[in-house]
Amino acid sequence: MGKLLKTILIIVVIIVALGAMLVSPYNKMVQKDEGCSKAWANVENAYQRRMDLIPNLVKTVEGAANYEKGTLTEVIEARAKATSVQVDPSNLTEESLAKFQAAQDQLSSALSRLMVVVERYPELKANQNFLELQAQLEGTENRIAVERGKFNETVNDYNSYIRRFPNNIIAGIFNFDKKGYFKAAEGADKAPDVEFNFN
Repeated sequence: MGKLLKTILIIVVIIVALGAMLVSPYNKMVQKDEGCSKAWANVENAYQRRMDLIPNLVKTVEGAANYEKGTLTEVIEARAKATSVQVDPSNLTEESLAKFQAAQDQLSSALSRLMVVVERYPELKANQNFLELQAQLEGTENRIAVERGKFNETVNDYNSYIRRFPNNIIAGIFNFDKKGYFKAAEGADKAPDVEFNFN
């Protein structure tokens, strides 16, 4: 009877030890996965802030720049498209982030064209409401860049953790998948050509 009890005790100790070895990494993965979801929510909040500013910006420009309907329409359409592309925090894959980023890049491009057009309207550049909206939009663009950077750092921490041995085995068992990153816009790695015309 004593040998059987010892054997059962050893088996129980081994099971408890193995369970403890699984529980700690699993809980850490859950914590890091939640960190990625939180970082993603901060990214979405920054983008939402930009979305909220656009209607007021369009109304302000519309009143002063009657002949720029095409540019305003581009901004409105790009905003609608960007709003329609949603990413589920549980599905932060390279593909889903690429679609989200492409829609946001189209909106950024349309807003840039709008700001270039505005340069032709001195009354807009002197409009206090427009200047405030422009400053808020610039601040929001900075927040977006910061939140995207923080998101990439959080995802890097998570991805590194789930790929380490033996964590990769536990991650595979419990379906903790690698998450995607925000990537720089195409051509961002090349300096723009600058031409000086002294004629």
